[in-house]
Amino acid sequence: MPNQPKTPVRGFRIDDALYVAAQEKAKAEGRTLTDVVREALTLFVGVPKV
Repeated sequence: MPNQPKTPVRGFRIDDALYVAAQEKAKAEGRTLTDVVREALTLFVGVPKV
């Protein structure tokens, strides 16, 4: 994401099959997996989109 401040790199464990499926779907939608995870976590915690 151009023009956005850098954020810390985070890590978590995820099943390979889920990771690959999510990565493929994100790519098909022209998004990054980071974008998908950020959106999902935003919805999960109920905060406005950043």
